[in-house]
This record gives sequence, structure tokens and C-alpha cells, in this order.
Amino acid sequence: MSGDIPVFDGHNDILLKLYRNRHDDPVDAFIQGRDSFHIDLPKARAGGLFGGLFALYSPSSDNISFDGMKDGRYQIPMPTPMDASGGRPPILAKLAILLRIERESHGAVVRCTSTRDIHAARDRGALAVVVHLEGAEAIDPDLEFLEVLYACGLRSLGPVWSRNNVFGHGVPFHFPGSPDMGPGLTDNGKRLIEACNRMKIVVDLSHITEKGFWDVARLSTAPLVATHSNAHALCPSPRNLTDRQLDAIRDTGGMVGLNFATCFLRSDGEMRSDTPVDLMVEQLDYLIERLGEDHVGLGSDFDGAAIPEAVGSSAGLPVLIDALRTRGHSDALLRKIGSENWLSLLARTID
Repeated sequence: MSGDIPVFDGHNDILLKLYRNRHDDPVDAFIQGRDSFHIDLPKARAGGLFGGLFALYSPSSDNISFDGMKDGRYQIPMPTPMDASGGRPPILAKLAILLRIERESHGAVVRCTSTRDIHAARDRGALAVVVHLEGAEAIDPDLEFLEVLYACGLRSLGPVWSRNNVFGHGVPFHFPGSPDMGPGLTDNGKRLIEACNRMKIVVDLSHITEKGFWDVARLSTAPLVATHSNAHALCPSPRNLTDRQLDAIRDTGGMVGLNFATCFLRSDGEMRSDTPVDLMVEQLDYLIERLGEDHVGLGSDFDGAAIPEAVGSSAGLPVLIDALRTRGHSDALLRKIGSENWLSLLARTID
């Protein structure tokens, strides 16, 4: 197994996992590694992962079970909307965890706010963290907290998770289903998109409804981005992108990051760890055919979803790289998929 292709990943939820396991010191857990993590410092180094978008997310208070997603046909209830008073405390707690990791790693983990920072971190062997907000519940309609988050390093933002908020509407976890499952952006959401463009913050469309997607497409002056989504044509989940959406992303010079979650890879929508890596390759090949080789990368959803056991964690990224190589993809294309396309996208948005 080879590990010669460096990887910048478009999405992970390790900060959520660290937040939920606070009986274990999160700094030691991340720096030393834990068997239960998809991403920690040792696994990242083992798999060639040098950086990525690290998500901050406000967990729902609802006692909602996602066990039904194992069966292939499901309709998970939409979580109750959350305002800033409920959404902000967990975001601050996760930020505090990240700041401690950065400080106590002594340079091994670095928050980055530009591609220059990312390149510098990679060159000295550090893990480059770009802060992402998955669902904008923590932000007030006046966008004052957006300024605070920006000062803390926020450079990527999804207006919604799969939950409605004051900025827009998310797609529920249903299967099968169309992404056209509700209204789009609110007036507050439109102001948020304009602010993100002005502040050079990536707008992530991974969880938004199709109407919301087109609202962003009409408003935004930046490339369209879905950090962790797949092709609806191969897996008809509302979380995946239709061909028309993929075409719009391509036409703006945007990006799609392949989501490793098995329920978004499989045509039957099942959440199964024995899902073959070949399905990841098929999704990537479809995205490359539709978008072009300059607009596809990885958006693993590590530590936020069940992924194929053959990959297992960030240490197993070379398994996917080798599968793509076996399919005939050149090293030049693998370097684009691994990191170059993400770095190009970020250079055109946050710099």
C-alpha cells in the first residue's frame, strides 16, 4: 500500500467526537491518538493527511436515532430548529478544544487562514486546520458572532446542517429522496451569503435544499462548493447532488468533496461497513466525468459517519489512492484529487 499522495480533506467531525468524549482529555486523545477516531495526529501522519476543513457543529438536543439508516429506506425526523442561545455554547467549547490542541501540540497542529499558511504547515510537517462551521445556528441574524468566528480562524461555513434555522432550510435524512425537499434561504440567509463573499469565507452547500442551492448560486460571487457530497445519480439521497447542481458547480469553477459515508455511496442507501472501496472509485469517476478533473477532491466525513471498513480511518487513505491507481488514474490526477484542487479552490476564495 502506497502513501505517497498528500491529502487535504474537505470535511471531518473530529472536534465533535472530542467534545462528546470529554471524560478523556481531548488534547492528549488527539495528539496521542485513540483507536475509536478516524482522525488524530498519528493516523493523519500515517495516511498522508496534511490538512483539511475541521467542522464546528452544534448537536441537536432531540433524542433522534439514526439507526434506521442501516436499512436503506428511512425517514429520519427533522431535528428541532436551534437558535444562537442553544447553538453557540457547543461551538465555543469545540473552539476551545481546538485552541488547546494547537497550543499544546507545540507546532504539530496549526490553524490556517490562508493557503500560504497551509503550504507553510505542510512544508514543516504540521497538520493544517482550516476552521469550518457546519450549520450557522451559533450566528445571530445581525451576524455579529460571524465576526468573532472569523477572528478565530473561520474560513468555511455551511448555512445549514440537515436542520432548519434562521438562515435557511436543510435536507432531511431520507432515502430515497430528492434534494428538492423544502424552501431555500431566508432573508437572513441571503445577508449571510453576501457577508461570506465579502469576508472571503467559503459557502458550503452540502446540507442545503435544492432551492437553497439555487438561491446561493444566484447570489454568490464565489465558486460553488459542496465539501462532502456525492452524485445523486448513483445514490438517490437528498444529501447528494443532481447532475444539474454538479454542472452549476463546474461552471463556477467550484468543488465537490467525495463523502465516504456509505449511506451516500451506495445505490441502496444502506449504512454498511462492508461497502466496497470500488463504490468510492465509481463515485469519484462520475464526479470527474461531470465536473472535470480540476473540481473534485475528498470530503471524507471522518468521525461523523460510517465509512468503508477497508479504509477505516485517515490512516487508510492510501487504500483509496491505490484503488484509483489500479483503475488507471495517473499520479498527476491523484495529486489533484488528493489536495491540489482544494488548495486551488481555497486560493480563489479565502486568500
